[in-house]
Amino acid sequence: MDTATTSQRELLARAARHTLTDDEVLALADCEDTAAMATVASALRDEGFGATVTYSRKLFLPLTQLCRDVCHYCTFAKTPKKLGAAYMTVEQVLEQVREGERLGCKEALFTLGERPERRYRAAREALEQMGFTSTLEYLAHVAGRVLAETSVLPHINAGCMTDEEIALLRPVSASMGIMLETASDRLGEKGMPHYGSPDKVPARRLETIDRAGAAAVPFTSGILIGIGETRRERVESLLALRQLQQRHGHLQEIIIQNFRAKPGTQMAESPEPDLQELVWTIAIARLIFGARMSLQAPPNLSPGVLPQLIAAGINDWGGVSPMTPDYVNPEAPWPEVERLTRETAQCGKFLHQRLTVYPRYVRDSATWLAPEVRSRVLAHCDGEGMPREDSWLTGSGRGLPNRDREWLERAGQLSAPLNISPAIATVLDRASSVQGANELSVADIEVLFSARNDDFAAVCRAADQLRQQRCGETVSYVVNRNINYTNVCYFKCQFCAFSKGKLSENLRGRPYDLSAEEISRRACEAWERGASELCLQGGIHPEYTGQTYLDIVHTLRRATPGAHIHAFSPLEVWQGAQTLGVTLAEFLQRLKAAGLDSMPGTAAEILDDTVRAELCPDKINTAQWLEVMEASHRVGLRTTATIMFGHIDNYQSWARHLVSIRDLQRRTGGFTEFVPLPFVASESPIYLKGRARRGPTLREALLMHAVARLVFHGTIDNIQASWVKMGVEGVQACLHAGANDVGGTLMNETITRAAGAQHGQEMSPQAFEQLITAAGRRARPRNTLYGDADPAQLRRARQARPLQPPENTPASRYEREKLVTDIIATA
Repeated sequence: MDTATTSQRELLARAARHTLTDDEVLALADCEDTAAMATVASALRDEGFGATVTYSRKLFLPLTQLCRDVCHYCTFAKTPKKLGAAYMTVEQVLEQVREGERLGCKEALFTLGERPERRYRAAREALEQMGFTSTLEYLAHVAGRVLAETSVLPHINAGCMTDEEIALLRPVSASMGIMLETASDRLGEKGMPHYGSPDKVPARRLETIDRAGAAAVPFTSGILIGIGETRRERVESLLALRQLQQRHGHLQEIIIQNFRAKPGTQMAESPEPDLQELVWTIAIARLIFGARMSLQAPPNLSPGVLPQLIAAGINDWGGVSPMTPDYVNPEAPWPEVERLTRETAQCGKFLHQRLTVYPRYVRDSATWLAPEVRSRVLAHCDGEGMPREDSWLTGSGRGLPNRDREWLERAGQLSAPLNISPAIATVLDRASSVQGANELSVADIEVLFSARNDDFAAVCRAADQLRQQRCGETVSYVVNRNINYTNVCYFKCQFCAFSKGKLSENLRGRPYDLSAEEISRRACEAWERGASELCLQGGIHPEYTGQTYLDIVHTLRRATPGAHIHAFSPLEVWQGAQTLGVTLAEFLQRLKAAGLDSMPGTAAEILDDTVRAELCPDKINTAQWLEVMEASHRVGLRTTATIMFGHIDNYQSWARHLVSIRDLQRRTGGFTEFVPLPFVASESPIYLKGRARRGPTLREALLMHAVARLVFHGTIDNIQASWVKMGVEGVQACLHAGANDVGGTLMNETITRAAGAQHGQEMSPQAFEQLITAAGRRARPRNTLYGDADPAQLRRARQARPLQPPENTPASRYEREKLVTDIIATA
């Protein structure tokens, strides 16, 4: 029977709340209560990873099976006589990687023997013939080709390395690894499994792991159990790894690998560790490393007992290949991912694919990834650092991926049971009431954004139910016109392709600064075509002052007395007040007196200054944006609120943004709507430089609308879906995930198209109503402040003539004058 002393039971209770010291861990080395250890370990795993268990879809590339070491349990290493060639060729590697790419592999695992050129002439001659002086030099070349020519990310298990060798491999690999196996020198003595293997000296392997940490390399290590070590030696080995992790923070996963006896080796008759030993070791590893270390056990080495491994505290299955064998353990085939998914689900967990580099290192990619690798990784991942699961892109015009469509359908089937994780269920229960929604923390909201599979369906279902309660079955839209009066801007926002970036006649075009006459003409034309709203924004022209903005409003009001003027972002307001030397409140009062009716809540991007420092470093900060919004509300100007997401941000920054908006709304009540704006990447400078993701995934875009509905329950009733960003099918999906508004007809749209979006520039009322009806809702034309649209204007909109070609006045010289005094009002 498993037993533990009183002091050990106290240590287990402490481990659930605190990190144990080395001495405390060593005191558990002879603990026999495996079940109690596993219970604590499993709870810690749930604290760190919730219901998610990950794996990496990979292909296994044995670049060379020559090795100078002679480990007594190894069948991977071969002599030259038993190999057709000393090394795989570049062409062989690329052929396999491309096949793996077709099968959905994200990782190319390079494994190889240790420095074979120091033992075998065949290795030296092969390298010389290819033009290389060492195995690792050749490895760097091959991995570089894989990185450059495919979408698969190299992970390198190159053995012991010097600083120079790590520096050589870092620019061509997303992660590296070396199994410590054991920290016990005893296992290298004569008659022991590492005798005669110079690269298995523990100090050398620990030195390599230390060097990798100093070089900021995301790294994998672990121990091999059942090769003659004691339990205490296992604990000491894990503590040695923890010491390096505490020094550098680079160990992204710890592998607990169980020895398998193989015919033809010196240890062919050695006993394998039983399940009890494996479970005990996994549990002690979780107690040592705590809740947030990724702990892995290879599933092919323990068939039939995978639930016990999950119960012991693992959260990752490691690499699983759909095409190549485990060359280290060829007798143990990989489980099919479908079967692994089912067995994981039977334990109440969701299986999810990851990249070779773990999410927390992706989220800090500037630190952990070489620039050559960073752009490749970011192109593959979502805001959590997990791989993108579909090809949907903001503004691309692509239809909905089947996977997301299926989960949305499950969300809409109210009678369909959902397997919801406890963490998601707890937050959804709180969000169902106004008081609970107001109390959702940043951490709570992060949990909602991480929802996948049934959790994702549950969040969308809950949001849609709240939408029905607050807004009913109508979906609103407004007939408006966008007037972007200049694309000249002296700010250096890294995401913007409208005022910065490559010249392109069909996108950004040349620098322009609309004349007062053209602004007035567009306003009059919009009114004649049924618009009730004129929405104005532009770049921050270096010659504009606050008076320029006042003149624009005067011109619009004189041209169209009946139109609602919805103009100027907080950045423009801040700039205008500064140039006039007046307070925000005074400038806003002047704008209101000139005819401004409300303001768009753009320039928010992400209200998290850690993100803004890179994304828009010279723009107003979070506090300043909120200050302008609050001042606007105080003077009686209602505003929208936006978020532009899916670039260098993450779920925590999204959550902070929503909390900032919610808290201000509770003070002022001035926001009319919340508008998620998914990042359009293709022409964005920060994406073209390889420093941003490709925009949010569809799952993330839908969750932004759904989570906003939950967070703003009782404070902001209107959640808008952007047809320009999401496309028709995307908008319809948003209407089943909490959205109740589809924005405006626009007539002209240049900012999103400059970033590379393919969707059209105008959506007619008839098209809006068809879209809404097809989604099973009733259309409601509205005005800017969500009242009903004016019937006369709506009739004009339904009979609108084609737009006249707009004239973008070239910005060959800077004109401050935006006031037109001789316009005949048409309204």
